[in-house]
Amino acid sequence: MSVTVAKSAGFCFGVSRAVNIVEKLLEEGKRVYTLGPIIHNRHMVDELASRGVKIAETPEEVKNGETLVIRSHGVPKSTTDLIEQLGIECRNATCPFVLKIHKIVAEHSAAGEIIFIAGDEKHPEVEGIIGHCSSEYHTYTDCTKLEEILNKFPYTKNKTVCVVAQTTFDVSEWKKSLKILQKVCTNAKIFDTICSATSDRQSEAEILASHSDLMLVIGGRHSSNTNKLFQICKSKCRETYLIESVKELPLSAVKQANRIGITAGASTPASIIKEVLVTMTEEIKNIEESKTEPSEFEALLEESFKNYNTDGRVHGVVVGVTPTEVRVDVGRKQTGIIPLDELSDDPSAKPEDLVKVGDELDLVIMKTNDQEGTILLSKRRFDSQKGWDTIVKAEEDKSIITGVVTEIVKGGVIALSNGVKVFIPASQATATRGESLEGLLKQEVSFRIIEITKQRRRAVGSIRSVLNDERKKKAEEFWAEAEVGKKYTGTVKSLTSYGAFVDIGGIDGMIHISELSWSRIKHPSEVVNVGDTVEVYIKALDQEKGKISLGYKKDEDNPWEILKNQYPVGTECEVEVVGLTQFGAFAKIIPGIDGLIHVSQISNDRVEKPEDVLSVGQKVNVKITAIDFDKKRISLSMKALLDNAEEDAE
Repeated sequence: MSVTVAKSAGFCFGVSRAVNIVEKLLEEGKRVYTLGPIIHNRHMVDELASRGVKIAETPEEVKNGETLVIRSHGVPKSTTDLIEQLGIECRNATCPFVLKIHKIVAEHSAAGEIIFIAGDEKHPEVEGIIGHCSSEYHTYTDCTKLEEILNKFPYTKNKTVCVVAQTTFDVSEWKKSLKILQKVCTNAKIFDTICSATSDRQSEAEILASHSDLMLVIGGRHSSNTNKLFQICKSKCRETYLIESVKELPLSAVKQANRIGITAGASTPASIIKEVLVTMTEEIKNIEESKTEPSEFEALLEESFKNYNTDGRVHGVVVGVTPTEVRVDVGRKQTGIIPLDELSDDPSAKPEDLVKVGDELDLVIMKTNDQEGTILLSKRRFDSQKGWDTIVKAEEDKSIITGVVTEIVKGGVIALSNGVKVFIPASQATATRGESLEGLLKQEVSFRIIEITKQRRRAVGSIRSVLNDERKKKAEEFWAEAEVGKKYTGTVKSLTSYGAFVDIGGIDGMIHISELSWSRIKHPSEVVNVGDTVEVYIKALDQEKGKISLGYKKDEDNPWEILKNQYPVGTECEVEVVGLTQFGAFAKIIPGIDGLIHVSQISNDRVEKPEDVLSVGQKVNVKITAIDFDKKRISLSMKALLDNAEEDAE
């Protein structure tokens, strides 16, 4: 019998954020009201209620000195306006992904576009979205409903429509509806606003259900995303149950299943999932023990053989410590001996530093010598066996373990975890292929076990799997908070001929070469190098394509701003000739800005060709006679200074 829990089960980012806001307010000693249940989970709501959190149906119920929290589903704009008018202390716990939908529909409905919302119009999240629409809108729960709307309102086919989705909408239904919209509404602007966590949760549940005899979906019955998970799992696994707590666990069905899968809605606390899992584990354990339970005599006999044969395990007490060995009492007439090299993996370790008389140790029997009355024992091998059990379990439940990279070998690295050497291939050792492995040496790393060969006690791990999960989580958090103009401190990851890619906290953005310097440059390496720490800001975002455009140039470094402040019309300065033409010479005033000395302004005498008087690289004194900031043109004159000199002479 096996039990598999979906990786994505439990709180999503938005729900976790909302609960954290309420808990922080409670820690601050605030009297908290939530505008409706904070999340769709009765047990979580009851737990918060026991700590003093009350539910308000309308903002008017909240009095002075009390704090109102807007739940994760969000509310209509009229509600937030009312809260502001009443002067109520408020914390907005609306999921950032929902807030993004509010912004989209507000902007596009203000432009007169028709809004299509994929979702249940009676769901609090959809009610909040509707409350931000100022133009015509329609909601649909499936493709049948969508086609009815399009047939009932044929004019929508020729008008510009904006399409969004409830964050927990069924992914498969969304894709089918898009095909209809793209075919019928040629002017449709489609925004895929289904939360990525929802998409991952649904696809993972579908795969898990298809490989299970019994599927458990844990969550509130009023939760939209939990019910969608139930429908998806039910379509793949006939024995699918939706339960809200461990009290509803179908134990009779559990006893008959061989492969059990568990997933949970985005509003389900980890404590409930854990409680269900622990109860099931105990039940399975009882079932297995009832199948194999030996008689008391058989058990004792088996234990006796196991303990005193090679590779058996014993428990002993240290009775003596010498520089070369440790003596142990294992409860029999034989004296237990642990040689120094079997005490620890560290060859430089001293026995007296590792154990002392009276310590209790778990050991493995290597050899029994009845003639001499001794048992040769190993603590190192016991630790290794125990560590191997940990490695095997980590592979089964896909959990993350840690280890220290002890050496770099051909094709990868070796990490020591729980006394077991784990091989991590080069392709799985870093976030991207081609990265150096040298930086991992002697470092503690986190990884998953992806392959085990039990006969050879060989384990293969993946650091990249953990890094990808971390990066994905950071990306979700980034897109939830990102906005144009926001500043970040990042690290330059790579350079191309057209720009620099910068890691701004788990996600990469690009600084285009034109944004690196106010002066013209041929390659980004003229300004930044890989590994540099840079201050950047967001210029543009495209979440659908996953593109982030970054700005690097600072306004105060703009040469035109420097010119405006330090080189007004009438300024006399020294410039360098950088180019010659038939009508004059171009001269550099400051880096990034050139001015024109017209041929008529080179000398008091007639000049046929500028090169008769000037040459590239020559430095001359000029006067700034005119500046056109719109056209970025500057007029310079050498002649004006000559006229001034003649006047001074006279």
